[in-house]
Amino acid sequence: MTEPDSRPLDVHAARTPLAGFGQRPGRRAALPSWMRRAGDRLVRAAEELTGEDLDARVSRIPLFPNEIGQDPFGFDPESARYALALAAILHRRYFRTIVDGIERVPKGRVLVVANHSGQIPIDGLIIGTALMLDAEPPRFPRSMVEKWTAELPFVSVLFPRLGQVVGAPENARRLLQQEQALVVFPEGARGISKTYDQRYQLTDFGLGFVRLALETKTPIVPVAVVGAEEQYVSVADLKGLAKILGMPAFPIIPQLFLGMLAPLPVRYRLYFGEPLRFEGDPDDDDAVIEEKVWVVKASIQSMIQRGLEERPSVFG
Repeated sequence: MTEPDSRPLDVHAARTPLAGFGQRPGRRAALPSWMRRAGDRLVRAAEELTGEDLDARVSRIPLFPNEIGQDPFGFDPESARYALALAAILHRRYFRTIVDGIERVPKGRVLVVANHSGQIPIDGLIIGTALMLDAEPPRFPRSMVEKWTAELPFVSVLFPRLGQVVGAPENARRLLQQEQALVVFPEGARGISKTYDQRYQLTDFGLGFVRLALETKTPIVPVAVVGAEEQYVSVADLKGLAKILGMPAFPIIPQLFLGMLAPLPVRYRLYFGEPLRFEGDPDDDDAVIEEKVWVVKASIQSMIQRGLEERPSVFG
């Protein structure tokens, strides 16, 4: 297996290719000086607001360079540093996230499996930020994103810069072979696009993450996210229109019609469960795999229920 590079991470380096999202590999030009100055100011402001030494945390991220010294998926430490500054403000100040059980995340390869909700994937951002700021040592998680994101302008460039990877099995195997942490949402688009009347009701889980765990002998840490369902309340999903537009969903979100573009300042709660380790053949029949998936799903649903009972209100 590939061992992580023990060199300190150069947070100002911008040398990785845009790979994995249909972009041509090659050296990327450094960010313009004005953008870097703005980014540095953002980092300083975030450190003052949150009390975190973000550069110290980022410098502890292990590197997994390829034979030419670059991240094969296009991860850019400089972009990630600026993104972490913004995410830290959201995590600590805006959503005031309560994190429970993050010490259960084991060292080495791990699949972090969570429920998905909220119309846009802020839940993934908050989980990733918690792993960076609240776990010890800090973990830089990779998220497996929907393949259609590789076709979106701006997003197709931004996601690989921030270390996110198109959800292909070969990508997942490679990351786990490098002992990395991988965040997976088995509900996919079905989960994130739920309407408000379906909040905190888990949809069907895909089976692929359990097959992957069996194949790579990777522990699964179930995570429950409470709070995201209310950040953008969807009262309807116009599936017909979504199909015409080639979108996974077309939610009707009243707050957007009122000019409230930002998510509501709900309080996020993250519950990390005990690691689950499964044995068996990754090529077993679906019925056999579904039994293992049910164990993960039941664990997440139980923690969701706990979170709903513990919170005094959506905002508290």
